[in-house]
Amino acid sequence: MNYLKEAVILLLGLSLILRCRRVAGDQISGKGVVNLAHRQSKWTPLMRTSANLSDITSIRSFFEFRTFDPEGTIFYGDTKEGQDWFVLSLRDGIPEMQIGKADILVSVKGGRKLNDGAWYLLELRSEGKFVVLEVNNKAELVVGLHSKLAEEELTGKIRLAVGGMLVDKQMLFHPFQPEMDACIRGGHWLNLSTPWDTDSTWEPRPCFSEIKRGSYFPGTGVAVFNTSDLPGPKTEEAGITVEIFGSWTGTVLSLQSTGFQYILEELDEHKDVKEEQLGLKEGSETVDLPREPATLTFTILKNSLLVNSKSVLETESLDFFTMWKKGMLLTFGGMPGDSEETKSTHHLRGCLEKILVQGQVIDLDRALYKHTAVSSHSCPAEAMNELS
Repeated sequence: MNYLKEAVILLLGLSLILRCRRVAGDQISGKGVVNLAHRQSKWTPLMRTSANLSDITSIRSFFEFRTFDPEGTIFYGDTKEGQDWFVLSLRDGIPEMQIGKADILVSVKGGRKLNDGAWYLLELRSEGKFVVLEVNNKAELVVGLHSKLAEEELTGKIRLAVGGMLVDKQMLFHPFQPEMDACIRGGHWLNLSTPWDTDSTWEPRPCFSEIKRGSYFPGTGVAVFNTSDLPGPKTEEAGITVEIFGSWTGTVLSLQSTGFQYILEELDEHKDVKEEQLGLKEGSETVDLPREPATLTFTILKNSLLVNSKSVLETESLDFFTMWKKGMLLTFGGMPGDSEETKSTHHLRGCLEKILVQGQVIDLDRALYKHTAVSSHSCPAEAMNELS
């Protein structure tokens, strides 16, 4: 990605922040374009609002929704301070509703997959004892709920939230991963027009008009995994393979353990060719890497490391298989931490379309740590225009 495109991204981000029309400190309009990603809190809603039930004249909410993310929280609502609640999420890309009311917990999943990067019009409404989800004006999911306990006349407040929940995750009947890399727009929430309070850790970023699958690194931020949580070697001969597909500049990955670090980094930003930097107590070396767009294969054997089948380190003093099983830090996009060396590292800019460890797709939402600037499941396409 060149500097012109980087400047475009920054300008579009500023434009979106202005379009969200922040008012009263950390409040925004609920009708604009909102990116649900880029915050530190997993379960805390990105935005929330409340109203007196006596002021509610409509029992339907609708909005447009777009994502490549297969799992995460979309929309939440409750009454009685969370005693009765519901949450709409995705699981395997398919809508799932969970409802908690009095003595009942319900979880229902069904309908079409929504994580194909297209815009869908979602509508949620209450019809007596049923909650209905419509997708593009067609009913996709209907959940009925009846309690033997006496029905009370609803009083007090109704609370709504987007991108998180207002009750403890332990109340869920079917737990899920809450992070959602998605965009919404054109929201109409019951008949409410009041501003929404936002999560203080949320960093407003643009929703692009065209997106593609992948993990987007804008030149800041990393995603860190503990290798003990990742698949290990099946045989000593095959070792452990990390495969990366995409287009990028900067540090694609680093590997750290006590007394050892390995950095795969572009040393000269003005070159098309990437290079590798190896930092060890024994010394360092550099080798050429393929031009972009690239397919990179990093192989870890018991006593050696390979990049695209070329040996870059052989040592009898290190047992990489044991180190991997005990736990190393595998970092995509740079180096972890706040040291001076970390700050001098050129963070990755670009789109990693797929990351495989031992043939298994890696979901950045499952990382030990992921910076809020990194998008787990979507990259801007070549035409990086902001949504209006």
